[in-house]
Amino acid sequence: MSALWTSAEIETATGGVVSGPFAATGVAFDSREVGPGDLFIALKGETTDGHRFVDGAFEQGAAGAIVSCPVAHPHVQVADTTAALDALGVAARARTAAKIAGVTGSVGKTGTKEALSAALARGKRGAVHRSVKSYNNHTGVPLSLSRMAAGSAFGVFEMGMNHAGELAALTRLVRPHVALITTIAAAHIEFFDSIEAIADAKGEIFQGLEPGGTAIIPFDSPHRDRLFGHARPYAANILTFGIGDGADVRALEAIPNGNGTMVTVRLPEAELSFTLSQPGAHWVSNALAVLAAVDALGGDLAAAGLALADFEGLAGRGAHHRIRVGDGNALLIDESYNANPTSMAATLEVLGNTEAARRIAVLGAMRELGPASDALHAGLAEPVLAAGVDYALLVGSGMEPLAEALEGEVECAHWPDASSAGEALQKLIRPGDAILIKGSNAIGLGRIVTTLTGRQN
Repeated sequence: MSALWTSAEIETATGGVVSGPFAATGVAFDSREVGPGDLFIALKGETTDGHRFVDGAFEQGAAGAIVSCPVAHPHVQVADTTAALDALGVAARARTAAKIAGVTGSVGKTGTKEALSAALARGKRGAVHRSVKSYNNHTGVPLSLSRMAAGSAFGVFEMGMNHAGELAALTRLVRPHVALITTIAAAHIEFFDSIEAIADAKGEIFQGLEPGGTAIIPFDSPHRDRLFGHARPYAANILTFGIGDGADVRALEAIPNGNGTMVTVRLPEAELSFTLSQPGAHWVSNALAVLAAVDALGGDLAAAGLALADFEGLAGRGAHHRIRVGDGNALLIDESYNANPTSMAATLEVLGNTEAARRIAVLGAMRELGPASDALHAGLAEPVLAAGVDYALLVGSGMEPLAEALEGEVECAHWPDASSAGEALQKLIRPGDAILIKGSNAIGLGRIVTTLTGRQN
């Protein structure tokens, strides 16, 4: 494998002092993720100091390290390792001719990022770089940039925020040619005065657009015009996606077909029909956003359609599993990684459209909703009822308002934690059931998925 960074390049990028020559094939700041040939960056946090793990990183095969004090291993010494990580990301972005996409949104940004990467890679195999997992914050974004090979054809970066000003900083690191907002919803509303303020914060992504860049905006969003206002000063082109008449990238047809959807899409200069592998209206929206981005980046639309047909659900974000139950099996829909009112409603709709003997919803409390939390949890009663849920297991103290709202409407039980809910679920499941598991990651519903599937998420 060719070197991603030489010690001389790291020295130049960070302004540090190199102890001796080395070459790295990867970058990590979590010592548990260090592999042979990696550059380990010893970050200092509020509760820990990466310098404690330098020896362990080299035991796992690290080729070199960025540190703020001398160590007995090949290294580049800098004044501030966090600033050095940013500098390495900036240098990686500066040295590549890749077309870059930035993705944000209250819902669907990780799935859309992964689908866009797959769509571009179908037409340009081996030449697409993407941020992994949900590395979308002030350390995850520069780390993802630093891992991008200079010869990449495309780069796809997820950017997240829970406070105003955060996306403005991240997008100026990424400098995207295409900046995409999936949707605006009440995620992290605890930290904002209103959903309009969330839209304003998401609109910051356009501030980093390269000259001639394209902004991609959800046409059907009630905040569309607000997002247009944020995009106009920075974008040479603005594309919209949606189902409404007037969207630049529009779904002419979206027909559920088994576990997927048959979609016909009209783009500004093309029309494309394909079978989207992921079920649900929210995934139709994600697919439209992906195609808009592929088109704006100059990617292969036909290859993108094939990729969307093959795209598999992500662990914690829509993966489907068949689990053995007695002499038969049940369907498990894993949405355990995150939750907000919009994504809850979308995935409950998927459950409602799923053929099953019984529909069971295991719903964990939603975090960071602020003073509106009780009302937003209670408001989930409507999509639960619309989905035809036969049994609801509600997890966490935040679910008390929903338990009260469903009383007498749906058979349900309220459990304090994931462990007790998981035990109850295992006793409840029968062959032919469809089970949706969804909640904020901190609730720990992923452990239920792990137990039922017999694998590690």
